[in-house]
Amino acid sequence: MTSVAEPPPSSPPPPQLTVVRVTVDDPRVEPLLRELAHEYSTRYGRAADGELNRYPAEEFAAPHGELLLLLEGGEPVAGGAYRRYDERTAELKRIWTHSGHRRRGLARRVVAELERSAAERGYRRIHLTTGPRQPEARGLYLATGYTPLFDISADPETIGPLPFEKGL
Repeated sequence: MTSVAEPPPSSPPPPQLTVVRVTVDDPRVEPLLRELAHEYSTRYGRAADGELNRYPAEEFAAPHGELLLLLEGGEPVAGGAYRRYDERTAELKRIWTHSGHRRRGLARRVVAELERSAAERGYRRIHLTTGPRQPEARGLYLATGYTPLFDISADPETIGPLPFEKGL
């Protein structure tokens, strides 16, 4: 007797990602701030104190900046921001992926959304720095076309913050 294989049950489609522009005081930003604070303090200790409060919230708001989140099923899974660096240049800050949602390309999506928004606001260049103990961030920026403004063969610990730039 020949048996007919049943097709495997179809899995539901993955939830849609929604991009939302928010302000720092939006409650949905709390996971981003909490997890970044943990990452910074774990990697840099007391040297990270104050990093998340270094810039006033209004620097990440229109007309010169933006803070965005990627929501999945209404919950924040990634986010990031930019602020005015100079008249032609936006500075990326606070690039984050929720610890339960990493390795899905969400940070790339955040960076692309921020670049698109910055270009729409008239910026022609992106500048950013990442810490020397954040190899995944270094890899993200190299993989997304950013030019390192440091010797990539040097020990990152001897450089300090690692600067990158990209034309828009």
